[in-house]
Amino acid sequence: MGEKPAEEPHFHGHRQRLRARFAEAGAGAVADYELLELILFQALPRKDVKPIAKELLRRFGSFSEVLAAEPARLMEVEGIKEGAAHHLKLIHAAATRFAKDPLRGKPVLSSWSALVDYCRTAMAYEAKEQFRVLFLDKKNALIADEVQQTGTVDHTPVYPREVVKRALELSATAIILVHNHPSGDPSPSQADIAMTKTINDIAKPLGIALHDHLIVGRKGHVSLRERKLI
Repeated sequence: MGEKPAEEPHFHGHRQRLRARFAEAGAGAVADYELLELILFQALPRKDVKPIAKELLRRFGSFSEVLAAEPARLMEVEGIKEGAAHHLKLIHAAATRFAKDPLRGKPVLSSWSALVDYCRTAMAYEAKEQFRVLFLDKKNALIADEVQQTGTVDHTPVYPREVVKRALELSATAIILVHNHPSGDPSPSQADIAMTKTINDIAKPLGIALHDHLIVGRKGHVSLRERKLI
């Protein structure tokens, strides 16, 4: 008698049904944990990833926060090893690149909602503060997008003269400052307001316009220009 065929793991049928639903109806037809499952299928082909996906959401709070989490924290979840953590970070990098594409070669000020979307995708869910500067040419097109400093959970050291020096090196005629609040609340602190004023005071006499300072967080974003703080 021949050997009995190996029994197919119980989750294979679930995978096939979930893939079919996604293919037929799109992302709107799947829950957040199911979208995470679809991503993890590729990284963990021989595991039941539903409990892993649900634990990731429970641990980090939302789909976006899972993708933005540091690899070391992702690997604290049982079932997530280096390869799966790398795969999740790859998806986050792809999402950030996708959000940035609408800004390429266009005046940033006329693509403001796309700019905010990009900054929130890139920074809003980071566990540490980042200070980013967007350098613009005379047509307000993006020359460079650089993270100048990374700090702690509630503080990033910013050196205003270094920001302006870099703008001069790039021949930028305008800048937009962006930083995140890991607490989630994008409300500006007095230190944020004072730092913005210092950079503006140094940049303006050199012909460099400070268009705005955006603060992003999980709960939204704040424009210091809109709040008349610049």
